[in-house]
Amino acid sequence: MRATTRPLAGSFDLNAFAGGDGVLFVRDGVGLAGRGEAARVPVDRVGEVLAAIERDDTVGQPGCGPVALGVLPFVPGAPAEFIVPAVLIGKGPDGHRWITTIDDTSAEVVQLPPPRASAGEFRVRPLTAIDEYLRYVAAGRDAVRAGGITKVVLARDIVVESADPIDVHAVLLRLRASFGSSYRYSIDGFVGASPELLVARHGDVCRSHPLAGTAARTGDPETDARLASELMASTKNQIEHRIVIDVVHDTLLPYCSYLDWEPDPSIVRVANVQHLGTLIEGRFSDPAPSVLDLARLLSPTPALGGHPRAAALALIDELEPFERGRYGGAVGWVDADGNGSWAVGIRCAELTADRRQARLFAGGGIVADSDPVAELAETQAKLQAMLSAIVRP
Repeated sequence: MRATTRPLAGSFDLNAFAGGDGVLFVRDGVGLAGRGEAARVPVDRVGEVLAAIERDDTVGQPGCGPVALGVLPFVPGAPAEFIVPAVLIGKGPDGHRWITTIDDTSAEVVQLPPPRASAGEFRVRPLTAIDEYLRYVAAGRDAVRAGGITKVVLARDIVVESADPIDVHAVLLRLRASFGSSYRYSIDGFVGASPELLVARHGDVCRSHPLAGTAARTGDPETDARLASELMASTKNQIEHRIVIDVVHDTLLPYCSYLDWEPDPSIVRVANVQHLGTLIEGRFSDPAPSVLDLARLLSPTPALGGHPRAAALALIDELEPFERGRYGGAVGWVDADGNGSWAVGIRCAELTADRRQARLFAGGGIVADSDPVAELAETQAKLQAMLSAIVRP
């Protein structure tokens, strides 16, 4: 195969190019959108396959040349397939715009029109019974109190059933309207808007922005400010957050010539909730590792699994009555040089092939003083992100 990358003039909308059946990974207008499949590649062969594709690239930016987009499942080492799009368009943070085609694929950039407004019949129901969820959250809290584990993240799932196929293009546009500063993605039926950057590599620059600790947003500025202050002062949430920061920092540090982080967490606000977040940034040593390798090392972070990881994952397997699949893993892209961006796979929906069902997930970090009812309220707030984008009665 041969990948040809050229500058792309004019304005274009990544969402309109991806539509409902392409692939998309974008934040604040910067990212990638693709259509068609030049290849489907098992995760263990992604680096090898990208390296074997001949390149003709006159742009030379991260994300140019052949690129694979995919999702790492929650369970480390679980099988996954990545997509190398037949045609890919990109927008960089510095204003560069480009198009990459594989072999003889047409380089025409087709902009799909916005979907028409529609209404439908939906049914929303829990897949995990609420009483059962409260019971295993209490069991997780008691396991932390007993020692041997510092934190475990426990989730629940719901399903949205639609009389008509869910319009993915419309869902992505609604997510853009409410969650434009999040990493919006659509890859192989996995759709969402994640506020959390797991890891990014652009040349020798390393970045991560872990989030842990959550409070609701009400829409009232005074109430939201009070909730943010309580979040910053919460020992429970500060413990949750510190665990995540330490693990991400310690995982990345061996690959970096230096790595710095904010001394104190800040409040990261999205439309429905607010989090504690800490930006981590540094420079990779030479040679820099592939971002995909780093994403596999980091995922799942303590923000989605717990700490220590092995004990937390074993407890999740024991307590949660369902398989998480791709929820809680990582979603993103990698190019042939190892550049890329990966977000934590949260605020997501897993769509069935006919798109008449969407399975949604939300969880929270359980520590010694967690309250099961408060954790339930946190999951309800988190689920609103995808619910409001899907349900149009």
